[in-house]
Amino acid sequence: MEVQFPPDVEKQLNDLASQSGRGAEEVLLDALAGYFEEVEQTREMLDSRYDDLKSGRVKGIPGDEVEAYFREKSAAAHRAQQPGS
Repeated sequence: MEVQFPPDVEKQLNDLASQSGRGAEEVLLDALAGYFEEVEQTREMLDSRYDDLKSGRVKGIPGDEVEAYFREKSAAAHRAQQPGS
């Protein structure tokens, strides 16, 4: 398989390979292996959380409650930044 990278990405890859004393292909393979492992872990976590919700072991938070929480948190941060607060 041949992969074409944009020039800036190719430069970063070559720079990292040069700094590490390894070949660009080896650096790329290591990065991909780490990426695939992270994706697998994320998928397992999401599957587990979905199973928890579906089984009723945990209760979801309604979207409007989440939105209200973050709106209040944002408003409090803005108030704290106001002069004279």
